[in-house]
Amino acid sequence: MNLDTLFPFKRNYLDRNGQQYHYVNEGSGEPVVMVHGNPSWSFYYRNLIKSLSADYQCIAPDHIGCGLSDKPSDKDYQYTLKSRIDDLEALLDSLNISENITLVVHDWGGMIGMGYAARHPQRIKRLVILNTAAFHLPKSKSLPFSLFICRNTLLGTVLVRGFNAFSGIASYIGVKRKPMEKAVRKAYVAPFNSWKNRISTLRFVQDIPLFPHDKNYQLVSDISDSLSQFQQLPTIVCWGLKDFVFDKHFLAVWKEKMPHASINEFADCGHYILEDAGDQVIPLIQKFMAENP
Repeated sequence: MNLDTLFPFKRNYLDRNGQQYHYVNEGSGEPVVMVHGNPSWSFYYRNLIKSLSADYQCIAPDHIGCGLSDKPSDKDYQYTLKSRIDDLEALLDSLNISENITLVVHDWGGMIGMGYAARHPQRIKRLVILNTAAFHLPKSKSLPFSLFICRNTLLGTVLVRGFNAFSGIASYIGVKRKPMEKAVRKAYVAPFNSWKNRISTLRFVQDIPLFPHDKNYQLVSDISDSLSQFQQLPTIVCWGLKDFVFDKHFLAVWKEKMPHASINEFADCGHYILEDAGDQVIPLIQKFMAENP
């Protein structure tokens, strides 16, 4: 099965300072903006886009360095959280999307999407939260050793960029209920097919702020503080409890920060909740949208 069969969407591009920023833009109606994480791309949302695009305008960008977007070197792009938020803001502004946004976030997409929401709270109508964070590492949790290696060591650089360890391994351990089909796994890792093209996979991990002197620490603090203003927004959380990073410790913080949210826990699912339990999660999201018109 080839990529066009699995991912049958028109390719759209926005020029961002000379970099081609790819995004899916399917359907019409109120906008649903789907923000992916690392080491993934808009492919993660393919079945949600197919399900929602009959009634909504579904927009799913590939962060620079990911998916079908350009993969520049450090001299041509700053691989930081602020750049990611700026890119998303520029894309939505270019599409004249400024109200009634349903924000769907996963993994790093939580920080990026909620970073955008913090800048434009009046634009957001609903939140869909899938195994992600928009706050610092919970005090009850230490950084997983595998992420520590990737973030802080030369070995991590070699493993991630030389052997595609991060993207390749994630396609296996990111699902728990059932293994990914081979064609799907190949599609996840396809964009990250060389040392050069794996730059963002590594930079995302290196960009995790753990200490006040880290580059994005204050920005993450600000995003975390902004969450309180969304406590009136309709919010649904769908969570795979067997996620190797975004586990019950992260879910507990969401419950504390968004006490009004509808929480759906999947005990036998992992990080890629839309792969493990898409047949349950997508109808839940559709019902949530319909019940909060």
